[in-house]
Amino acid sequence: MTEVVETVKELVTPILDEHKFYLFDVQFVKEKKSYYLRVYIDKPGGITIDDCVLVSDELSEKIDELPEDPIPEAYYLEVSSPGAERPLRNEQELKTAINEYIHVSLYKNLDGQKAYEGDLLSVNDDNLKLQIDDRKQTVIEIPRELVAKARLAIKF
Repeated sequence: MTEVVETVKELVTPILDEHKFYLFDVQFVKEKKSYYLRVYIDKPGGITIDDCVLVSDELSEKIDELPEDPIPEAYYLEVSSPGAERPLRNEQELKTAINEYIHVSLYKNLDGQKAYEGDLLSVNDDNLKLQIDDRKQTVIEIPRELVAKARLAIKF
């Protein structure tokens, strides 16, 4: 499955470069009896359905042009945005999310809670700083070693 992902990354990268999109992730997974090739793309300002259709059509063409099919199984191709609540998987994505509203899940309780939501104020090697209450201007520092997962969140 790793070979499929790498091949698709190589095929889709020039397409994305041409349209000034970037690759968020590629997954090739089996769910029940079906295989899914999922390509997550993004761009500043967000991806539209038309962007997804464009990339899907061009990627399908590229795959069909290959002398040997890299995916021998029948599969569904899905091209989409990583979503409004996309995961923040690495340092760069965390830094890009500064001033965004995020959700942080923890490995263990911090001040009696295992999850926090708030505006990400800063990121450094030691902690994430979140403003968790707009009215009270409450700021919490979360040690990096406690962070299990972080993602963008929708503020209600």
